Amino acid sequence: MDSKYPIESIPLLEFPPLLHEIPDPPKNLWYQGNLPPEELKLLAVVGSRKYTSYAKQVIDYLFTGLRGYPIAIISGLALGVDGLAHEAAIKNNLYTLAIPGSGLDPSVLYPSCHRQLAEDILKHGGGLLSEYSPETTAAPWTFPQRNRIMAGLTHATLLIEAGAKSGTLITARLAVDYNRELLAVPGNIFSSNSYGTHQFIKLGATVITEPEDIIIALGLEPESSAVKTRSVLSLTEEKVINLLNEPRDKDDLIRALSLPPGEANILLMQMEMKGYIAYNSPLYYNLI
Repeated sequence: MDSKYPIESIPLLEFPPLLHEIPDPPKNLWYQGNLPPEELKLLAVVGSRKYTSYAKQVIDYLFTGLRGYPIAIISGLALGVDGLAHEAAIKNNLYTLAIPGSGLDPSVLYPSCHRQLAEDILKHGGGLLSEYSPETTAAPWTFPQRNRIMAGLTHATLLIEAGAKSGTLITARLAVDYNRELLAVPGNIFSSNSYGTHQFIKLGATVITEPEDIIIALGLEPESSAVKTRSVLSLTEEKVINLLNEPRDKDDLIRALSLPPGEANILLMQMEMKGYIAYNSPLYYNLI
């Protein structure tokens, strides 16, 4: 990894404030890049390594709606939902911090296939954080221990897909133990990947179905409702919104509009600029 991002230790007194509140705070912390600015609300995002296409659609949709808000995305750099969360944060210009289950030296950073993702996080102003000395290799015990930092560091934890025996559930339980907000995205009732999220929803986790749910849960003020009210839509814009009752492929959407391609593209671009819809290739999403 580029030497312009040195690995440094953090004095105990400079630990992120929320970490001082948990019963077993780390004795040491090492970081690379930038730590989260104090003005940001910190959201841990956790989920299955073996994610479904639904999880990716959820992340793309939710993170597009968080663009521009003072929210930081914290995750574990792992395969699956973690990696998707970091990538979507970068794409939407949100600060992101990775907390791997290893030290931060490139020779041991885990998983090794995400070393380029770690580099991208640093290049986009984010950071890496670990309580393990830089050359500590990942081991089965390092991940559950790492999870307490993710839950303790953040204001809320968002659960996106988790099977019955998923390690993700450890972070969710810790968030509750630490008196943090636990948020969960409901999933397909027939999918084993939904078991964990649905269990926590039954136990009282806040259900997340749109970006505004996250914004409100973090104590922030959503955009003025006037921006997203259907009453100001033209008939053509209303048709687009009705067609986007679920994420839709761009080419399919343009065909369904029955407009000349050039006119349809201009319409969609204008609706994006107004904040009515979002595009994350190849799908359009309804934000109203």
